[in-house]
Amino acid sequence: MAGVEITNKLYAYIALAAGMLIFFFGLGLPGEFKIIGLAISGFFIMLTFAIYKYGYIVIPLLTQFARVVEVHDSGYEVPPGQEAILKKVGDLYYASMFLVVKIFESASEKSPEENAVYTQYFERAISSVKHVTKFATMVYVKDLGKYRERIETKRAEAQLRLSRERDKPDPDVLRIDRYEREVAMYDGQLSRIASGVKPMGVISYMMTTASGVTKEAAIAAARNQANELKATVSNAMNTEVILLTGEDMKLCYDWEHTLPASTAELEQSLE
Repeated sequence: MAGVEITNKLYAYIALAAGMLIFFFGLGLPGEFKIIGLAISGFFIMLTFAIYKYGYIVIPLLTQFARVVEVHDSGYEVPPGQEAILKKVGDLYYASMFLVVKIFESASEKSPEENAVYTQYFERAISSVKHVTKFATMVYVKDLGKYRERIETKRAEAQLRLSRERDKPDPDVLRIDRYEREVAMYDGQLSRIASGVKPMGVISYMMTTASGVTKEAAIAAARNQANELKATVSNAMNTEVILLTGEDMKLCYDWEHTLPASTAELEQSLE
């Protein structure tokens, strides 16, 4: 649909509208038909909440099942799986995929020696990459507001994951180390807030592109590159790397052209 921005919220509103229409229509039906109508309405309302909270998972599944292809005015399209951005140039298709890098450590909290070692890890990760790759990092000053409460919640979740991993019969040492650094990161953020330091936000993601004579070939090649990139960077830096899909992936594509003009806009886009 040209000129209309398709987002998870829009899908959620459509599902909610369908649920409410079926609900009011179902009230006028007799007997068993009323029960069926109300059940369908309840399904759409539950789908609304699922899309609103977990749209990055639900929407790609729905579009893939329905074989929905998004075509945009700028000449690119999003395939049903919503895992890539496609564009045709000449006789070739180009597919781009995005991955988010979750960094749980700050250079300001490290000693010069630790920063030197971490820089070596990063250089080792880059030198192992076989394809052209874009590393992007956005830094911004957070508005305190409810930031402290969110950090405390995330710390509790990370602490729970750490405890569960430690309680396993055969715990993953690398995963434990990663969770420990995540908890330490949140502890450091809370300490800095308590000392009056303004919190800084960092968003890091990677972009890889591959070409093919067909859409499927381009997507398959980009997926292979993305998987290699994920394994290489996560192993070299011992950090979590996630392949983005749906609205999160499209958000990174938008950032390649125009950054949010303010901190408020950036944080709103991440909600």
